[in-house]
Amino acid sequence: MCRTEVAEPMSSRARRALFTVALFFTVCAVLGNLLQNRVGAQSSSSEGQLRDSLKAFTSVYALVEQNYADPLQGDKADDAIFNGAIPGMLRVLDPHSSFHDPKDYAKMREEQHGRYYGVGMGIIQEDNRIYVAQPFENTPSFRAGIHPGDVIATVNGSSTSGWSTDQVSKALRGPKGTHVQVSTTREGQDKPLLFDLVRDEIPNPSVDLEYEIRPGVGYIRLKVFEETTAREVIEAIDSFPDLHGLVLDLRGNPGGLVNQAVEICDHLLAKGQPIVSQRGRAFPDEVYKAMQGNGGKTFPLVVLVNHSTASAAEIVSGALQDHDRALIVGQTTFGKGLVQSIYNLSDGTGLLLTTYHYYTPSGRLIQRNYTGISDYEYFYDRGGALPPNASNQEVKLTDSGRTVYGGGGITPDEKVESVKGSHFEDELLARNVFFHFAPVYVASHAVDKNFKVNDAVLADFKQYLTSQNIAWTEADLSASGDWLKAAIKDKIVTIEFGQSQGLRTIADWDPEIQKALTFLPEAQALEDHAHKIELDKAMARNALAPTS
Repeated sequence: MCRTEVAEPMSSRARRALFTVALFFTVCAVLGNLLQNRVGAQSSSSEGQLRDSLKAFTSVYALVEQNYADPLQGDKADDAIFNGAIPGMLRVLDPHSSFHDPKDYAKMREEQHGRYYGVGMGIIQEDNRIYVAQPFENTPSFRAGIHPGDVIATVNGSSTSGWSTDQVSKALRGPKGTHVQVSTTREGQDKPLLFDLVRDEIPNPSVDLEYEIRPGVGYIRLKVFEETTAREVIEAIDSFPDLHGLVLDLRGNPGGLVNQAVEICDHLLAKGQPIVSQRGRAFPDEVYKAMQGNGGKTFPLVVLVNHSTASAAEIVSGALQDHDRALIVGQTTFGKGLVQSIYNLSDGTGLLLTTYHYYTPSGRLIQRNYTGISDYEYFYDRGGALPPNASNQEVKLTDSGRTVYGGGGITPDEKVESVKGSHFEDELLARNVFFHFAPVYVASHAVDKNFKVNDAVLADFKQYLTSQNIAWTEADLSASGDWLKAAIKDKIVTIEFGQSQGLRTIADWDPEIQKALTFLPEAQALEDHAHKIELDKAMARNALAPTS
């Protein structure tokens, strides 16, 4: 049996396929140019191999596009390149080089800018309902009185039934100054509530909690590094009137913009001290130093980290540790010592390509090993992390001669394990019990700023658990103790007074934060010792200086 094929004019499907292939070659060209930039032209043999590989890819893609059982069109054609060929190529290089389609790339850039236009609320979907997870403070939704736990019923008169969170989010966003009408249903209200919201610029602050946790002691929680991060951190530090100690919480911080990490360190270190160095194959090495410095203004500093502290957050932790400027407390950090450069590609796509390794001031490369393991093992399984003193770890010294380790994240000076929840507690969190209980409680009780979870509140909570068919015992509640009370209070005061009050409730309870506070005297001793060593070195240099 033979088959005759007829050539046809180029269809939109074919044009789209050609675009995706062209985009693939664009990415290949970026990679090739970077690899050739500092190492000179490739040999003719290498160039021939590259041409053969690209020719093979083109042949495979053409065969797939022409003969696959289902038409390779629309999203499926894009997926073959966007989610197949390019990510597959990049994953062979390292876990952090990544390609972003127009939607994801725009979202990433928006997050880095730290602002967007809309009404200012986080939303979640449960049981085919769209809930307000949190109206952000000082935004249109917060000022209008929208509460966590409200169910979004309509947007501009259209029912949200069957909508995804992406659809609702898109409908709520829009140009500054434009109106959007939102109706919600709320616990204790017989009729929907209607809100006429005026869209505005919505800040997405990096610092989501700052307050004087003890007299003279500040606490700052930094959740990400974006374009406004350094300014926010510096303003937070300067806002404490008489600072005698600071806890900087970097737990769960995935990193972000390196220049913001450098600027924060510049504010905390002495002028001229190195912060981080970047070494790559295609670009000149760079060393970042404190250009302004702290002007001699110091205070005891404890930096709180965990396994999810990564990238730019590790730059800050490593620099402060190497210069004995801060005591690092918590768990060994993630271990991301790779720096990505952003390349704007065609049609709104973007490439994040690893172009540098970064090193702490003592010379530590803290990148964790990623060869021969899956993405899951690398990003989520910490079982293979190297323990301190492992034979193949880098060993370096801080300015004062303390031993520090590289090759697997920043090892804390003082280890503090994270709090492990019980099976009962895990079930309450999985079922989002506190989020759903709070609106029920607030609907029938007055709450002021002196609110405490007493026996009467716990009695209401028990009744709610029973009404939701959640099994519990007095032993379960007793064992959870202060955690349970903090979790209940968090969601209730958040409804009445805003997210910062809820976060402060958790911080006041958090055992890791409370433990970090106990290390402030040790941080002071570390700072004093480092200062004494610097004075001794300066005196020694002066003694050796020639005289006339």
